[in-house]
Amino acid sequence: MSKILIIDDETDFVELLKDSLESKGHSVLTAYDGKTGVEKAKEQPELIILDVMMPGIDGYEVCREIRDIVLCPIIFLSAKQSETDKIKGLALGGDDYLVKPFGLKELMVRIDAHLRREKRAILLNEAGKRIFIHFKKLTIDLKSREVKIKGIPLTLTKREFDIIELLSLHPGQVFSKEQIYERVWGYDAEGDFSTVTEHVKKIRAKFAEIDPDTQYIATVWGIGYRWEKLI
Repeated sequence: MSKILIIDDETDFVELLKDSLESKGHSVLTAYDGKTGVEKAKEQPELIILDVMMPGIDGYEVCREIRDIVLCPIIFLSAKQSETDKIKGLALGGDDYLVKPFGLKELMVRIDAHLRREKRAILLNEAGKRIFIHFKKLTIDLKSREVKIKGIPLTLTKREFDIIELLSLHPGQVFSKEQIYERVWGYDAEGDFSTVTEHVKKIRAKFAEIDPDTQYIATVWGIGYRWEKLI
């Protein structure tokens, strides 16, 4: 099954969730504060359950610190219900945002859904005929999920790579922000598709640091984005 990390300072909840996950065959790591959670994330879990409100380092900061070293889905848990809080969590690299109070069954269903989605993505990459995609000075390794420009690897978050992968596999095709959000964040995700704009800005900035003369992602005004057909 899967290795899952729970980062939450509510010990009773953590033990309950841990027991439920282990009963389904999962291996569970636990951390009761943000600092420990950052260290445990280095063990490369396949999914992370992350509470927002914790003493010391809160969940947002944990996500910010670990997102560049882990590619797995991150599910935020929070009593904060505002749209702004949800968008913040998703923009930092979260994959889902569940507002407290919630039922354990709902959380388990979401965990299963994210794990299934990740496994499908891995299978598609491994079964696909193309492992590498080349566009001018840029190379995408679909198996290792790495992007290089002029041979220099880029530091990308999971969401950033997912957007690059989606667009580059369909060069010339226009995707609306809504389509990108649904394909990358999931059809059942709760959030605002405007976060796609912020992610594309960050991707472009990282591209431009190494190759400022080439535009890989074009804006189609009033619609969305497309990957330029480059040879």
